[in-house]
Amino acid sequence: MAPPYGTTSATDSESPVPVPVTVDVTAASDLITSAGHRYVDVREKNPLFVEQFSSLVSKEEDVVVGCQSGKRSELACIDLLNAGFKNVKNMGGGYIAWLDKGFPINTPTTM
Repeated sequence: MAPPYGTTSATDSESPVPVPVTVDVTAASDLITSAGHRYVDVREKNPLFVEQFSSLVSKEEDVVVGCQSGKRSELACIDLLNAGFKNVKNMGGGYIAWLDKGFPINTPTTM
């Protein structure tokens, strides 16, 4: 059975479309442990995610949700679709797959 949300990848070659809203649901633990730190997660899923997101984005806008591996973003896509968002896509494979493919990344500079 196909997932209820669309999946997009860096290899999709669609005609130009309006720039989608991108949503990063990467957990702080992924960012911290990738830097070699230990992390104990005592947080729970953000129960206000959909409410907070809805205050920023209309339900008709194109939305691409990503995370480290694609699983957390998959769950966020389901939550958004259940809330009535129409054009939601999961970044299949997450940032790990993006890096594995050698696609470009922007590294923030420190001030």
